[in-house]
Amino acid sequence: MQARVLLVSSEAVPLVKTGGLADVITALAVSLRKVGIDASILMPAYPEAVRNLGDTVQIGLKHGLPGGAGRLLRGTIPGTDVPALLLDTARFRQRGANPYVDTDGVEFSDNALCFADLSHAAVAICAGETSLPVPHVVHANDWHAGLIPCLLKLRGLDHVGTMLTIHNLAFQGNFALESAEQIGIPEHLLTGDGVEYWGKLSFLKAGIRFSDCVSTVSKNYAQEIMTPRFGCGMDGILSFRKLDLRAIPNAIDAELWNPADDPLIARNFSVGNMKGKASCKRDLQKLFGLPIDPFAPVMGLGSRMSHQKMADVVIEALPGIMERHPRLQVVILGCGDHDYEAAFLGLAERYRGRIAVHIGYDERRAHALHAGSDMLLHPTRFEPFGLTPLYAMRYGAIPIGSRVGGLVDTVCDADLDPKHATGVLFEGETAADMQHAVARAFALYSDTERWQSVQRNAMSIDCDWAGPTRAYIEAYAHVADMAVRPLFAARPLAVERPAAQVHAQHERAVSPAAAIAAALAGVVGVPVSVAAA
Repeated sequence: MQARVLLVSSEAVPLVKTGGLADVITALAVSLRKVGIDASILMPAYPEAVRNLGDTVQIGLKHGLPGGAGRLLRGTIPGTDVPALLLDTARFRQRGANPYVDTDGVEFSDNALCFADLSHAAVAICAGETSLPVPHVVHANDWHAGLIPCLLKLRGLDHVGTMLTIHNLAFQGNFALESAEQIGIPEHLLTGDGVEYWGKLSFLKAGIRFSDCVSTVSKNYAQEIMTPRFGCGMDGILSFRKLDLRAIPNAIDAELWNPADDPLIARNFSVGNMKGKASCKRDLQKLFGLPIDPFAPVMGLGSRMSHQKMADVVIEALPGIMERHPRLQVVILGCGDHDYEAAFLGLAERYRGRIAVHIGYDERRAHALHAGSDMLLHPTRFEPFGLTPLYAMRYGAIPIGSRVGGLVDTVCDADLDPKHATGVLFEGETAADMQHAVARAFALYSDTERWQSVQRNAMSIDCDWAGPTRAYIEAYAHVADMAVRPLFAARPLAVERPAAQVHAQHERAVSPAAAIAAALAGVVGVPVSVAAA
């Protein structure tokens, strides 16, 4: 018998992706299966997901869901052996390109019901109410799956272990308390010691409160979220669960993001032979309509256009950066807040031939961005992990990022530790802070020997899934029923790789506030207790 783990998420590549969560879920499932864990993914059957999954088999649910009738569609994630279960409901069928908000960026009014259905479907599988095998552990990811541990406890299904991973604490799934009855949450749990959060019903708090184990995706972020500054109002309950809180860093698919054999870039290259990177720069300039100039420094920016990602500060800082570095070209790839999108397009018009913007996302442009850029600008007010800087480092694009969250663990600042440097980190949230950081990066760039040393360090980081997979399996074994724990312990683990070269900073200055901090300013000083959250 194999150990069985059900990963529940709102998205997974290549079915649906709005951010790094989708990359992580599929990569983790693939890695778990490589070492003998029977891992599968449960997520909503958005129309795009159904199209991308391909052939499916229908699996019935014995009982209805809070939102009405539903069924499961079983298939296999393309390019992998990972089983995918899509929850098909009338509501999920109406979701468009972004499954959480409408075209105006407003959250769908039925999000509580939709994602409660996802949790109830997971519980039905755990209760043996489908033809599927009952999992030994359910791994819930973010607020979308946060009700699962609570619902399992209410059903008395304690033989199924539960784990909640917080990928971004700022997104919490907070809804009106009046929705509780419809989604199956009894009145006695609508308290500070239950799922109530500042007058709302919180899916994320439910997961934190009732899961057997809580994890997040970097060591520094795990510490940050237990403070009022980054805790988004949940630092109290997270501190209460401190002994059950694990930090399991994310990783990347080192085969997919590998410049030595990446089929999506113009010419392959490696840390030992960088000639191909010049061809990739030409390709990037051509792809984004910039003048072909092999001597022009190219700075990429590839992220959501949002307040979290400091889009407002980038827009303010870019004119000064362009003036100070007259040969610089900037390539921007992403989407998000419509006002930010318009402002970036305005900058591209103002600096025609020097700034190029593509609103949207596709894999070809993403790989070209990292392969062709010399630097990656990655500012952020808070950052649970930060996959994009790792992608950039693999391709010799040096990150210029904020000294927060997971970036502290993965990017080694050139001034703090020149020998192990992989990038530039900066404090603060002003245009001047960002401009100074870019100037530091340009000082490195002008010193060929130092720049090449930083590139070699960056491209040599160990960032694959072997270590995190081992840590997840240890967590699963810890929460699994005693009778099945040997199934996890006996799994053949991946071969140990050389010690990671990811360098954690020893000096950690006070970090900038999280984006949500302003809205939650009134909760600073929340006592450390369950009731406080």
